[in-house]
Amino acid sequence: MRLATDRAFMRYFSGTHVARARRVPGNAVIRPLLALCMLILLAGPACSASGGSGGDAATGKYGDLKRFTRAYDLVRNSYVREVNNEELMNGAIKGMLESLDPHSTFLGKEDFKEMQEATTGEFFGIGIEISTENNQLIVVSPIEDTPADKAGLKAGDTILSVDGHPTQDMTAQEAVSKIRGPKGEPVELLIMHKNAKTPESVTIVRDAIPLISVKTRFLDDDGFLWVRLTRFNDRTTNELQEALRTQSRKAAIKGVVLDLRNNPGGLFKQSVTVTDIFLKSGGIVSMRGRGGQVLETHEAKNTSTDIECPLVVLVNQGTASASEIVAGALQDHNRAVIVGERTFGKGSVQKIEPLGDGTAVKMTIARYYTPSGRSIQADGIAPDLEIPFEPQREKEEKPIRFFGTREKDLSRHLENNSKKAAEEELKNRPKLLEDDTKALLDKDNQLRMALQLVRNLPKISEVHGR
Repeated sequence: MRLATDRAFMRYFSGTHVARARRVPGNAVIRPLLALCMLILLAGPACSASGGSGGDAATGKYGDLKRFTRAYDLVRNSYVREVNNEELMNGAIKGMLESLDPHSTFLGKEDFKEMQEATTGEFFGIGIEISTENNQLIVVSPIEDTPADKAGLKAGDTILSVDGHPTQDMTAQEAVSKIRGPKGEPVELLIMHKNAKTPESVTIVRDAIPLISVKTRFLDDDGFLWVRLTRFNDRTTNELQEALRTQSRKAAIKGVVLDLRNNPGGLFKQSVTVTDIFLKSGGIVSMRGRGGQVLETHEAKNTSTDIECPLVVLVNQGTASASEIVAGALQDHNRAVIVGERTFGKGSVQKIEPLGDGTAVKMTIARYYTPSGRSIQADGIAPDLEIPFEPQREKEEKPIRFFGTREKDLSRHLENNSKKAAEEELKNRPKLLEDDTKALLDKDNQLRMALQLVRNLPKISEVHGR
């Protein structure tokens, strides 16, 4: 059993379609099952010896089940083609769950198997998380370094068709089944980019989706580290701890930019353990179910490996679910400055319950709340410093300006000995930068601002008494 906070794990997988169900005699299976359901309902608390309203409630339950039986018989006996029992019952369960919210769903055998592989092993697809909104198929986030990411899909894009099939009123699960396929085969998507006036046809070749969820690099030679989390799978916390150990052997880490942009979420427990790395104490998240009942609370534990240096967190519209738990907790504890754009706002928790035959039910059981009691559902996390992403502009020649003469420009001026010592120390410092880091910073205005902030956080904290 797993708790999942991502968008129903709706990655576009490849693979075989769900196998056709076995044909079984109709009434030999369904009639006894329905009769048993009726007995259970009628024997419940609503059917009491005192009579009164209890009898009315029982009659209501019986009436609902009778309607279902009637509809089942009509479809079974009169539908234009023959439909077997398993197909009908799977469809009934699926319809019941998907009428509740965008994240509750029925997982067929192949769907359930692929969902498990998505968090524990290699799988194939194009690499995006999706959801349905106002009967439209919306890209929550492309997964970094996947075919979808390289093809230019962005959070907020609308998928209008898949291989010519319109997605209007198509469920996310139905879209998944149409877009998945063997590695190396193309799929054509009609995409309406956010703020675009006309749609664009994009052909994407399916490939293996990388499951490495943590990337790190130093942003300068002073020891300020960029930590990129692309998702939360069952190895994310271990990968993060190992990456931090590796980088700390090269140099002391003076500050961290934790990049959660376009991180669509994943496993709930991984979001808790990742947050704990940056907190010494206090609440991380709570889950409340029906009627506001608290189902779980999670607290930070003080360990010797906790990261205590200055911290800036980058978020955007593609930051969803588990990654919002991390950002919300760190913001509530004033542990980090949150920079970027308002997050997606997926604040519900799903429970995956196997049904014993290789299928499973995925159902929303709770909302999650930040330590201060905020519900992220539909609202998301508002950044402390809102900075929209700006595409890199062509470099323009700067006009030559004359600012006048300064002391250092005068001949025979006295040298600054402390400056010379600092320059000498800089020469002997180990080089931490990778070759393409400067290019990365040049094209990412949000990352540049985050680096500037994390460098100055100790000074800012001193001024404000934090």
